[in-house]
Amino acid sequence: MSRYIGPSCRLCRREAVKLYLKGERCYTDKCGIEKRNYPPGSHVETRGKFLEYGLRLREKQKLRKTYGLSEKQFKRFFTLAANQKGITGTNFLVLLERRLDNMVFRLGFATSRKEARQIVSHNHIMVNQKRVNIPSYLVKEGDEIAVRNKEMPSVVNALESVVRRGVPSWIELDKESMKGVIKTLPVREDITMPIKEQLIVEYYSR
Repeated sequence: MSRYIGPSCRLCRREAVKLYLKGERCYTDKCGIEKRNYPPGSHVETRGKFLEYGLRLREKQKLRKTYGLSEKQFKRFFTLAANQKGITGTNFLVLLERRLDNMVFRLGFATSRKEARQIVSHNHIMVNQKRVNIPSYLVKEGDEIAVRNKEMPSVVNALESVVRRGVPSWIELDKESMKGVIKTLPVREDITMPIKEQLIVEYYSR
């Protein structure tokens, strides 16, 4: 499946929740879901309630769109989580959080995961002082993530607004030197997104 290149706000409206796909715009009155808080498309009023399958599908789509992954990438991470010890749903969320593009977003080097993916793929990020341009690279506890060019306008602007989003407690950010350290891997309580991961596990286990 190719990557979605259509209107980002349409995805939020489809899931009836903010997915924060457009960075700072999502925090303003210009946000699409604030202006038109109903599903996209015609004949919206004729749509009925979701059955069990529909609920599981929508929960899966919500999480997949939040991280901006294709179905193939998303399922690959789920399979990896299912093969680990512990609770599959929690393992899955932690793996998604550990992606390098997500970490760049969490550290405030980008205003959205889409922008973070571009920064990583364009060789602007170093992990433990080595260039890494793979957005799906999984960071480990103790890894240091830094921006190569300290004068990148997009990163400078993103760091100015990082206070609005906040930095997770399991990450240590040094704004002056534009680098961060993974103090510890996240646990389920650290992931505050309104996601019911058990529905996603049930979707793939059907």
